[in-house]
Amino acid sequence: MTSTAPPVSAGPSAFAAVDLGATSGRVIVGRVGRGGLDLTEVHRFPNTPLRLPTGLHWNLPGLFQGVIDGLREAAKAGPVASIGIDTWAVDYGLLDADGALLGLPHHYRDDRTRGLAERVRDQVGARRLYGVTGLQHLPFNTVFQLAAARGSAQLAAARTLLLVPDLLTYWLTGSVGAEITNASATGLLDARTGTWSLDIAAATGLDPALLPPLREPGTRAGTLLPYVAAATGLPAGTPVVAVASHDTASAVAAVPATGPGAAYISCGTWSLAGLELDAPVLTEESRAANFTNERGIDGTVRYLRNIMGMWLLEECRRVWAARGRPADLASLLAAAARTEPLAALIDPDAPEFLAPDDMPAAIAGHSFHAGPHPPAEPGAVVRCVLESLALAHRRVLRRAAELADRDITRVHLVGGGSRNELLCQLTADATGLPVVAGPTEATAVGNVLVQARAHGLVGDLAQTRQLVADTQQLRHYRPQGDSRAWDAAEARLTSGSRRPLAPGTGR
Repeated sequence: MTSTAPPVSAGPSAFAAVDLGATSGRVIVGRVGRGGLDLTEVHRFPNTPLRLPTGLHWNLPGLFQGVIDGLREAAKAGPVASIGIDTWAVDYGLLDADGALLGLPHHYRDDRTRGLAERVRDQVGARRLYGVTGLQHLPFNTVFQLAAARGSAQLAAARTLLLVPDLLTYWLTGSVGAEITNASATGLLDARTGTWSLDIAAATGLDPALLPPLREPGTRAGTLLPYVAAATGLPAGTPVVAVASHDTASAVAAVPATGPGAAYISCGTWSLAGLELDAPVLTEESRAANFTNERGIDGTVRYLRNIMGMWLLEECRRVWAARGRPADLASLLAAAARTEPLAALIDPDAPEFLAPDDMPAAIAGHSFHAGPHPPAEPGAVVRCVLESLALAHRRVLRRAAELADRDITRVHLVGGGSRNELLCQLTADATGLPVVAGPTEATAVGNVLVQARAHGLVGDLAQTRQLVADTQQLRHYRPQGDSRAWDAAEARLTSGSRRPLAPGTGR
């Protein structure tokens, strides 16, 4: 069932956006009014996973303390109309009958689901699973994580399952619910009806009673509990709004697309590339192409594919820094720009890139290269990563257009990756389409604007996006160079013709 909480009444124009990513969390105050939109980051804190005997976990109590500290800083900045939380998808916590958290939530990069996704898919039936949920097959989808927990003492004691943003909302308000854009990434939501699929839950052995009521973006989840109000300095009646709590859904809400023909790439740790549709695409062709149908705001569908994104580059930088090699981004990009184009390519989605100890070595060991040398130096490795991502963007967007029967005339690249001018230009070159880069803080912008809409300060989705286009800094890139070089690179990559590289190259 879907929650029918009333919209929040009008109030002050400052909104606190809690935005948690895979490596850090932030609290941002957004101010909206009369054609203006302005963001101020008031607090940032690290998100450091914990390796415990039970696997890789999120330090959720530590993150919650970061949220409390951030809201305290937001309160110092002036009256706050409401609070909204967005995070990454798929991970969850379990509550017992008293509402207590049963252990720390697992990290989606934990390897406990290895092999389980295929077993669940075979058990339920791949076509049946996709025909109901419309979800891309990823080994860490919530439904597969729950399969890994089957038979555990925690799952036996659980009475409620809450995804990470819903769990943080529960700790702030005491209110239980599941925001629908994030719920749609679990593998347990019916893509057509927008309700929990009791059929899939039963088929995978999950007790449907664990699934909380669904909430739409823009509805009020609750108000701050007295202890939170005391800790933050905010009034006890401060509302917490269910924004598009899947961070990609918030980012897509902030895509400044003001006409037809737009595709989007939300580029951060992951690149999420696709189209916004009115209805899901649940064909067998779509399943075979591994596209996902996730919910956006106002009942829209985010038709997209996950691509391993800037994680590849950031992990390379981490390894190089640990070895005392220069790892500042500006120098690496300058070196990459001087490197021979399209000399080495990888498939960014190779499973070896999900959580390697040594990303440069993993990249070198899986490079497809045309020149005489593998990508040994950091500049060449960075060029390999960015060109491979650009090719993946091209491949996914072209296939999405075919499957959805849509024409694409431009690409909006939002998120942290939009700062990377070389990646933006390479994406324009690879796709042969103009690229509009920005806003960089798309997730926070989307979070704030859904809150502002709930307060009646912003109109419909078209008006929301026009406000983004009018107020945020955007950069434009046009395709350059010979498109035939990208065609040849794509053919080389998809043909599987690769030359083995010497062990240890790229370190």
